[in-house]
Amino acid sequence: MSRILVIPAAGLGSRLGAGVPKLLVPVGGVPMIDRLARLYEDHVERVVLIAHPSFEPDVRRHVERWTLPVSIAVQQRPTGMLDAILLATDAVRAAGPDTVWITWCDQVGVHPATIERLAGTLAGQPDAALALPTVTGPDPYIHFDRDRSGRIIGVRHRREGDDMPAIGESDMGLFALTAAAYLDDLPRYALEPGIGQRTAERNFLPFIPWTAARRPVLTFPAVDAMEAVGVNTRDDLVRVERYLSARPAAHA
Repeated sequence: MSRILVIPAAGLGSRLGAGVPKLLVPVGGVPMIDRLARLYEDHVERVVLIAHPSFEPDVRRHVERWTLPVSIAVQQRPTGMLDAILLATDAVRAAGPDTVWITWCDQVGVHPATIERLAGTLAGQPDAALALPTVTGPDPYIHFDRDRSGRIIGVRHRREGDDMPAIGESDMGLFALTAAAYLDDLPRYALEPGIGQRTAERNFLPFIPWTAARRPVLTFPAVDAMEAVGVNTRDDLVRVERYLSARPAAHA
């Protein structure tokens, strides 16, 4: 099964105070984007990076050393993850993959075993459109609402001011879509959503319950809840570095 990986990476990383674009911030001595290349190089044939115009040249120079083929698209305005993801459309059409994987650039703590399971989740499920690992824990940033059958019917965002449960189920910034879900369903969904009440951004996550109302969405538990921690602040950086250093060398 052929796969392409889309990485929205247009964040400036101002909360990290690193003086370099967020995707180039070192985590345990290795730039975030290089960690992602190592994590996914055995599972995808190509990467599409979505970069901010101010540091696109730096990113192009940085990824020249990669053996994994990479394309770069520029997000001119910070209108949200949905729009960032759709910027990879031309590259996806040209590559013609079976599935399109998406991960946020700061999700560097994903466990290889979680990635292996994701690789097999859509296989043999011809009716499914989308698959993702989830984590359950206290004080969630994101929470999926489910109906009695287990189908995802809604998503809550803390940063948009939604009422959040004490214990919640959230994504971990990693998703697998069939090519049809990315090329056909996602653009149709993009015609409908409004913008976040607080962020004024067009979010990707509501696409999950939108899809689940039409076709099966498959979820499974990640290996470790720490995989869901994105490196957004200096505290996040310290936590993720400790987590990675505690994992066996083969999984760090």
